[in-house]
Amino acid sequence: MNVTETLSQGLKREFQVVLNATDLKSRLDGELQNLQGKAKINGFRPGKVPVGHLRRLYGRSVMADVVQNAVNEANQKIVADNELKLAFEPQIKFPEDKDEIEAAMEAKGDLAFTVALEVLPKIEVVDVSDVALEKPVAEVPEADVDAALERMASQNRAFESKKDGAKAAKGDRLLISFVGTLEGKPFDGGTGSEIPLELGAGQFIPGFEEQLEGVKKGEQRTVSVTFPENYTATHLAGKPAEFAVTVDDVQAPGELKIDDELAKGFGMESLDALKTAIREQIGREFGEQSRRKVKKALLDALDGKYSFELPPTLVEQEFSAVWSQVEADMKNANKTFADEDTTEDEARAEYRKIAERRVRLGLVLAEIGEQAKVQISDDEVTQALIQRARQFPGQEKEVWEFYRKNPQALAEIRAPIFEEKVVDHLLGQVKVSDKSVSREALFADDEDDAATEAKPKAAKAKKTKKAATEAADEASA
Repeated sequence: MNVTETLSQGLKREFQVVLNATDLKSRLDGELQNLQGKAKINGFRPGKVPVGHLRRLYGRSVMADVVQNAVNEANQKIVADNELKLAFEPQIKFPEDKDEIEAAMEAKGDLAFTVALEVLPKIEVVDVSDVALEKPVAEVPEADVDAALERMASQNRAFESKKDGAKAAKGDRLLISFVGTLEGKPFDGGTGSEIPLELGAGQFIPGFEEQLEGVKKGEQRTVSVTFPENYTATHLAGKPAEFAVTVDDVQAPGELKIDDELAKGFGMESLDALKTAIREQIGREFGEQSRRKVKKALLDALDGKYSFELPPTLVEQEFSAVWSQVEADMKNANKTFADEDTTEDEARAEYRKIAERRVRLGLVLAEIGEQAKVQISDDEVTQALIQRARQFPGQEKEVWEFYRKNPQALAEIRAPIFEEKVVDHLLGQVKVSDKSVSREALFADDEDDAATEAKPKAAKAKKTKKAATEAADEASA
């Protein structure tokens, strides 16, 4: 096998590989001899099938395996000999001349093919001891605890039927049965029986609840609405509909009680214990947000310290993923670029910068983690996998098996663990000081922060290691 480098331009490499006919024939004969000891063909004793007969029967398919093995061997040799780290799997290009391919497949001619590679840049890890970061921290306001208690009490309070003839008002709960129609015809999902509806809670599509204010038990009313343009059921989005509603009952909310009995309903011994649990939960959410903020500041600092050529295909794939999400979001919101006071070209340029940042930071974190010998334990992966499975109630076993049987999917579970460990490593090297802020300041600018975090979906570094972050879930107190 003869391997010659034909292109070295930036992060792109190309190699010409030639496997001569003699080598091809030798490899083919070796595979056929291995097959001879296993083949079972009528008319021949096991292990006694002539190699020539096997060549006539299986020569073509065996040669295909020979060629594939040769390609794999060439790829491994190129990577090892040149100490390359690949951004993507090598792209193989065979000759377009069919006669040349046919000759090679019969081991009567040389096989020449091109291996095109895109490699990862060499990154020199820089010193970050001069980086000083402020970590915003906020105390849990008692008002947040009280508001959470009120929500819990409101969601769990009893409702009692009003007297016959009493009108429904905001805050009351209705039991309704209805049949929805589009252009006079019922549609799937448009029928319900004794469905609870709290007036003013915004449970149904806009305009539905308002038209039921003032109804009485037993009353029938036609409600006319238009489904939102971004409605999840696309066959209904933007369409006008009518609902024939029957009011089965009108119920008034009971007294809002915040006491030990409420706490016991949530498995707590007392109201004080429930308050403590709520305060701790909100505190954890505040802590997670503080972590996101200081991580964003760290990534900003890293982004300012590194500048190197990026693998173009990585950037293009990341940009495609980002742009697809942008287009989907704008479509769901029924907005145009003009509505955002920009143009498509300007938006593309801005989001390409974001894609470049994500790829660059992903590669930097991967290199830092590799040099720091960051390791992920099996237990950490298992715990993360358990958390992912819990997001799909009733399907936990299927989710578990899916990830266990798909190494690429499991790598996506490992990636954020790896990155968070690298971030911890870096935070131990920089100067971090706490800064007291309000709750509002702590949670400000979440959207911008999430948009610029390192999240290169396609980035590879050190085989399956990808430095990528999961988009931060919005915390709510």
